[in-house]
Amino acid sequence: MRRKIPSTGALVAFEAAARHESFTRAAEELSLTQGAICRQIASLEEFVGVALFKRARRGVKLTDAGLSYSRQVASRLDAVERDTLSVMGHHAGGRSIELAVVPTFATRWLLPRLSGFLAAHPEASVNLATSTRPFLFAQTEFDAAIYFGDADWPGTQAHFLMHENPVPVCSPRLLGGGMHAAADLADAPLLHQSTRPYAWRQWFDTQGVRAARDLHGPRMELFSMLAQAAMHDMGVALIPPFLIQDELASGRLVVPVDATYDSGKAYYLMIPERKTETALLTAFRHWLMTEIAAFVGAPADQSSSGANSDTIFE
Repeated sequence: MRRKIPSTGALVAFEAAARHESFTRAAEELSLTQGAICRQIASLEEFVGVALFKRARRGVKLTDAGLSYSRQVASRLDAVERDTLSVMGHHAGGRSIELAVVPTFATRWLLPRLSGFLAAHPEASVNLATSTRPFLFAQTEFDAAIYFGDADWPGTQAHFLMHENPVPVCSPRLLGGGMHAAADLADAPLLHQSTRPYAWRQWFDTQGVRAARDLHGPRMELFSMLAQAAMHDMGVALIPPFLIQDELASGRLVVPVDATYDSGKAYYLMIPERKTETALLTAFRHWLMTEIAAFVGAPADQSSSGANSDTIFE
């Protein structure tokens, strides 16, 4: 059955006109006449059977339907463009890795080292996209992922990278209020990482302290957000020291109680079983494991694999 899809030209014209809320500016952007834009929009409105713009004396405004449709069309055109550029890159002989990464690990640890891999493989590129929520490899274009969790996921091969070993950190001004033991933190304002909701409870349990408000306090998705909040006196955060080395070295963050805990989870490089023999991924894995070993001072390549699911989590 023929798909109910309007012409690409009409969609491109509509997206530009919707973004500018101007047929004239859309025409200038697309190197078309204003009349051509008007005809494309008119044909699209006839196709969908809905008015997308309201005509006014001073131009055009999106209708409610037009606003909703423009957001959907824009995201899909962006996806088509990315896919097209990816195909063009492969056709030109380039090789690339599509890597899903947890954000702060990527910006604070991976990116400062990634030039080493690219220098050794000048024909390759590593494309990074952040992910802090569950996804299925089979439903994405990702070749691999660096994530935080456990390794018991069928259908993938897991390579252990490192543990987090988070410690409490806060601003030196907040520390001035007197926090030098685990029990002192029980009454302090606590900042939480939203994907690790029980981290403070686990930390207090490890220290043998009962904290009535260990689940209370602002929740933030990224460690980088927690670090900023802690530096601005909002509370105490549990953050792995290797992600905030600059802040600790400069004294913008301090460690009131130098104690960590084992959550039972760690950072892993996850590769779908169908991709484990890919030459470029293998080279990337070897490089990454070498960098990890140098960083932690010990070899680290503990793999496990399963058979039925491609699910991974941050």
